[in-house]
Amino acid sequence: MVKKPHEATPDFYDMDQWRIFRIMAEFVEGFDGLHHVNNAVTIFGSARLKPTHKMYQLAEQTSKLLVQNGFAVITGGGPGIMEAGNRGAFLAKGESIGLNIELPFEQKPNPYIRTLINFHYFFCRKVMFVKYAKAVVVFPGGFGTLDELFESLTLTQTGRMPKVPVIMVGSYFWKGLQGWMKESLLGERCIDEDDLKLYQVVDEPAEVVKIIKDFYRKKK
Repeated sequence: MVKKPHEATPDFYDMDQWRIFRIMAEFVEGFDGLHHVNNAVTIFGSARLKPTHKMYQLAEQTSKLLVQNGFAVITGGGPGIMEAGNRGAFLAKGESIGLNIELPFEQKPNPYIRTLINFHYFFCRKVMFVKYAKAVVVFPGGFGTLDELFESLTLTQTGRMPKVPVIMVGSYFWKGLQGWMKESLLGERCIDEDDLKLYQVVDEPAEVVKIIKDFYRKKK
């Protein structure tokens, strides 16, 4: 008797050919869960910052203000700045969306999420972050936050997504990165001078909302 492929290979369902179906399923679930979202702002930032941290509090205030101005809020669904973003939206009785990621140390969704979608693959999750965002707001964070920031800038720079405001909050935190981009990236002609205009740096929640509203007012 000839064995079927999955019988001949015990780990067949872990092979790349089958993994594509899980990837497809994550995209389908994401598109289905967020298809109703048409006026959202995505908030990125560290999972490690506690509620006592100034940036956590600013993220919560920013999220509340966004909801009060008619925006939904999307975060990565975990603790820290993500929790602050969802918390502000939740307390303001707005749409609070969390796109959680399955990690080895088990990132648990924060309790302030109204719409929760879980992901296994980072790249599927990152598509959902930007596809439904009218703006991207980035608070201090680590490697993951920088990855999300630069992906947003890259997609905007290359025209792979419509241009949206990319706003970095906390000038004290981003000062070094700004200097490096200007001195090294621009200095070595790895980017154009106009690329430095793809983002703005602010310190107050009201500035975030103003930039977003002004951007879309000018587009009309």
